[in-house]
Amino acid sequence: MLLSFTVLLFVSLCISFVNGVVLDRKLESPANASHTNLFRNAPITPPTNTTLSHPSRSLTAVAPHNLPPIANSKPIYANFKRDPSPSVDDALDSSPTPAPTGSRSPLTTVHITDESDFALLLPKTPHELISDAESDGVAYCSKSGCSETFPEGLITGAAVKKAADGSWIQVTGCLNPSLFPFAAHDDGGQFDVRFPDGAQCTFGGYGASFIEQVEPTASRFCLRCCSTENDQDNCNSHQDTAGCLVVIPGTYTFGNVDCST
Repeated sequence: MLLSFTVLLFVSLCISFVNGVVLDRKLESPANASHTNLFRNAPITPPTNTTLSHPSRSLTAVAPHNLPPIANSKPIYANFKRDPSPSVDDALDSSPTPAPTGSRSPLTTVHITDESDFALLLPKTPHELISDAESDGVAYCSKSGCSETFPEGLITGAAVKKAADGSWIQVTGCLNPSLFPFAAHDDGGQFDVRFPDGAQCTFGGYGASFIEQVEPTASRFCLRCCSTENDQDNCNSHQDTAGCLVVIPGTYTFGNVDCST
């Protein structure tokens, strides 16, 4: 009796072993290849790390594997250059401009009377960038009244406009950069009540808002003087890299002279 039970047990184990082998071969067959991945881990190729470099920062971009590289790709910061006239920023900064702490001086006082009588702040040192001259610019006048006067022919067109409510006055126009010792390839910069510190426009007096931008590469200038302090609606000092066309819309075309682009 014991012998018969042992034989039956041995036969059952053999049958189970054979069935297991058959099932395993079915799973490995091509017809069941799609099911194989449910139980077996296929080798995964790790993503490729590519470093994009910039003089002041670096970032790591992870490229999805099995995708071909983009031809002639370059870092996002390559050849970056300030656009002197970008589009208007929807999130315009309207925070107050810090009050000037410098002394008032005729050397840093500008004015607007009419198209033939106005003053602009310009670099004191030959070949100095506008952005560097923001701390030491001096007033140049179209007529007498300043320690310096515009070189003959520098201003090629000018237009004056006043607000109906008397809140501001402006002069916009074109210039010939070859007639003033601007720095080569200078896109420009801004002057206001803090740069140079204590600068003022006679329209509003000391502390009243004014903004002036000079863009040598665009042959363009603009100046707006407001009647009150911290007028961020009409004399917004925070758009110092936006350019005249954005900051002070006005006339920039005078017959054959055009600096509107």
